[in-house]
Amino acid sequence: MQTRFSEAQLADPGVREADGILRACVHCGFCLATCPTYLLLGDELDGPRGRIYLIKEMLESGKPATAATALHIDRCLSCLSCMTTCPSGVHYQHLVDDARVRIESTLARPWSERLLRGLIAHVLPYRARFRVALIAGFLARPFQRFLPRRLAAMVGLARRVAPPSAVDRPQVFAAQGQRRMRVGLLTGCVQPSLRPEINDATVRLLTRLGAEVVVVGAGCCGALVHHMGREAEALRQAKDVIAAFDREPGLDAIVANASGCGTMLKDYGFVFRTDPVWATRAARIAGLAKDVSEVVATLGLGGRAGGVPSRRVAYHSACSLQNGQGIAEAPKRLLAEAGFEVVEPVEPHICCGSAGAYNILQPQLADGLRQRKVANLAALQPDIIAAGNIGCLVQIGAGMRLPVVHTVELLDWATGGPPPPELART
Repeated sequence: MQTRFSEAQLADPGVREADGILRACVHCGFCLATCPTYLLLGDELDGPRGRIYLIKEMLESGKPATAATALHIDRCLSCLSCMTTCPSGVHYQHLVDDARVRIESTLARPWSERLLRGLIAHVLPYRARFRVALIAGFLARPFQRFLPRRLAAMVGLARRVAPPSAVDRPQVFAAQGQRRMRVGLLTGCVQPSLRPEINDATVRLLTRLGAEVVVVGAGCCGALVHHMGREAEALRQAKDVIAAFDREPGLDAIVANASGCGTMLKDYGFVFRTDPVWATRAARIAGLAKDVSEVVATLGLGGRAGGVPSRRVAYHSACSLQNGQGIAEAPKRLLAEAGFEVVEPVEPHICCGSAGAYNILQPQLADGLRQRKVANLAALQPDIIAAGNIGCLVQIGAGMRLPVVHTVELLDWATGGPPPPELART
């Protein structure tokens, strides 16, 4: 794709990066076949190719973003399925992230939109605030149908409020037997309130396999506000995470058990590439970041699995895991090794509609994608649904009566841990 940036514009590192990404695009349109919003809406501007043209026009003009451009960029899930499909290596992730920052800083959104986005940004990434909001949402559920659609979507996430887990406090969990690895665990911001059993299972499994697990006092990784274009807040949250893990010496890996967080951690090197103070530290953390499935695969189940009844598990591959981190097969191999019958739905590349705060900001599109995903999973007639991202678990769980659990919970169960609590709830 030909670009027409001035020399002055190219002096900006963000524009220079965008120029290289835009020039890689050859207009082939392969990305359209795997784009969830193009699949639903059939509008070229709601596919990656159309959005790339809109971003190019916005950046080249140097003018504030228009409402029309924001409409189509806001509809993008950042599922990155287009990147997995693209034969030319167009790094759409960084391009759309830059576009979101430009939109957020130049577009005067309607007051109701600013209020909602501000509420999300000031509540969801903060564990204590989110717990209070979750309790309020749970109490408001009987009145959900009377609320505005997007506020109702927020209330709909509050299916239950789990009690805090002792695991989430800063501490060190010793390895069982000989220590084979020392890892830090990012416990997350919303996960401890929604599904604390995931962190519990992660610690049990990793220590059982020989890892010493260090829980640090880190907060949100910055992913949620990063994908809303709120750059300053994202950088501040990311710096807090970097500083927290920097204080722990001798880590072999930093484990994320929410794949959206893992994708963000692995991108810290790029995010801070022009920061003379933080670039080296950020790159180090990015290099240590691993999804929990990667660490379990490295440690190996070691013949410990097989102590649970045979169950048919439908595996949902989270977009941030299969596209953002390029991890598609390892979780399925581990589940099969653990003794589960693993099946995968048709359209495994199509997003479930969670995508951070997308199911709040774009509830109609998110509902359409959830219905499509739930139908494909139900067609497999599974006993359990498994996934590696908290957002997916909540999104899919809201549309199914079957238990929807984290992959690590099943691996923990198969190697001597308790059954996932969700099995008893559904």
